[in-house]
Amino acid sequence: MVRPPLNTEQRLRGQRLGQALRAARGSRSMVDVAKRAGISVETLRKIESGRVPTPAFFTVAALAQALGVPLTALSAQVRRTAEPE
Repeated sequence: MVRPPLNTEQRLRGQRLGQALRAARGSRSMVDVAKRAGISVETLRKIESGRVPTPAFFTVAALAQALGVPLTALSAQVRRTAEPE
């Protein structure tokens, strides 16, 4: 099964998600957050940089929990930054 390529909006949404997670991480180390979320540091790095624009739901949920950010707030932040000002 071949996955269809992502469109521009999907890639941008992944970048916004990465930025939101990076902002929520603040001064905490990638190592600490990745460990708390049960993922590799490299996975976190790729998500934060937007290189993984569509991470698995359970990965995002684990990161949100590790960062103390409700999923609804994270989703709203990613949507809000997409809206024109």
